[in-house]
Amino acid sequence: MDFKLNKEEKLRSRTSVERLFSEGKSIMAFPLRAVYRLRAPGEAPAQFLITIPKKRIRKAVMRVTLRRRTREAYRLNRREHLLEPLAESGYGVDIAFIYLDSTPAPYRVISDKVIYLLNRIATAAVEQQVPTHE
Repeated sequence: MDFKLNKEEKLRSRTSVERLFSEGKSIMAFPLRAVYRLRAPGEAPAQFLITIPKKRIRKAVMRVTLRRRTREAYRLNRREHLLEPLAESGYGVDIAFIYLDSTPAPYRVISDKVIYLLNRIATAAVEQQVPTHE
């Protein structure tokens, strides 16, 4: 199985990010919060970004570590918990992971919370009507 994260899977368009935060829905799983928006499938079925606020985690080294832990948890679990249900639903999704705690969490906690969030997002996508492509 290929677990690579391609450039297309990173959410980097300013308009997409603005649309995500203005129209998106939010799910909490402390210490993470996910903001997601269902969309028509584009170049990648799921695009994501990770933000670790400087206000909460002051040291850059720790912010980078938490970003890596979150990205790794997403990379390893996205196929099983998100991409397969998205393929069934006919939707694509934009996701922003936001770290909320002021203390660093171990990888196991972050991984468990990412899995929970991905399952909730996949459930929301499956419960929506399949979009009609015209």
